[in-house]
Amino acid sequence: MSVRITYFVHGTTTDNEHDLATGWLPGELSEAGKEQAKQLGQQVADKQFDVVFCSDLQRAIDSAQLGFGDKYEIIQDSRLRECNYGDMNGKSASSFKDRMQDFVTTPFPNGESYQDAETRLASFVDYLRTNYDGKHIAIVAHQAPQLALDVSLKGKTWQEAIDEDWRKSKAWQPGWEYEA
Repeated sequence: MSVRITYFVHGTTTDNEHDLATGWLPGELSEAGKEQAKQLGQQVADKQFDVVFCSDLQRAIDSAQLGFGDKYEIIQDSRLRECNYGDMNGKSASSFKDRMQDFVTTPFPNGESYQDAETRLASFVDYLRTNYDGKHIAIVAHQAPQLALDVSLKGKTWQEAIDEDWRKSKAWQPGWEYEA
C-alpha cells in the first residue's frame, strides 16, 4: 500500500506582499491570504482526507484552520517547516530566490540547506508510511517541503524542482498529488 498526499501551500502573507522571505519566522496571512485559505477549503470540499497536517509556523497553521479546521483534525509538525534561511529570515526574497540552487547543499548563513529541509521531510514521509498506510493525507506547508517532495517522491533533481517550481510561472492550483 501507500500514502496518498495532497499538498497545499499556505495563503499569501504580508511578507509575500512585501517581497520578504519569511523562512522560520511565524508570518502573518494577509487579508488576501485569509480569503485564499477559506476558498481553498471550499474548492476541495469534494476531496476526503483522513487527517490534515501543517507546519508549526503560524501562516501554515492559520491557513489549515481557515481552510479545513471545521472539517478535519489538524496536526502541526515542525518537520513541515519552510527552509531556515538563517540570517535571511525576514529579508528580501529577491536577494536570494533567483539563486536557490546555491543553497541546495550549502546552508544559508546560520540556517540550513534545502537538503536539510529534505531530510526533515523524509523523516515525516517515513512517519506517514508507518502510521497512515492506505490513507489520504493533506499537508499545508511551504515552498521547501513541496520542492523536497518533488525530489524525494517524484525523482526530480533539486535543480529540476527549483527550475520547474510553479511559483516561477504563478501556476498555482488547489493541491498537488503525491504517493509515498
